[in-house]
Amino acid sequence: MTTPLTLTPSRHPDGRTRLAATGEIDMSNSTVLTEALDSASGQLVLDLTGVEYLDSAGLSVLFAHADRLEIIATPLLRPVLDVSGLAELATVRAPGPGDSPL
Repeated sequence: MTTPLTLTPSRHPDGRTRLAATGEIDMSNSTVLTEALDSASGQLVLDLTGVEYLDSAGLSVLFAHADRLEIIATPLLRPVLDVSGLAELATVRAPGPGDSPL
């Protein structure tokens, strides 16, 4: 059974592609995230503020694209991104006033 994950593309206020994820990212749906990241070109803002769970399969996908990601994460996910080392490779930040809702 696939865990629910919704990916919504839009534009960040600065013009970059923004991908908002909602739900859980795990082994059952990490290929959906891979396909979405692979299809987006250039620098990408990945909004994980709607993500409640992120496992190692999801982290692997993020590592593969770390050089072009700016990740917006809640305090719930921040320790996972820090301990995994992903925060050293990608920009990871809390939601800010320049972030527009969907």
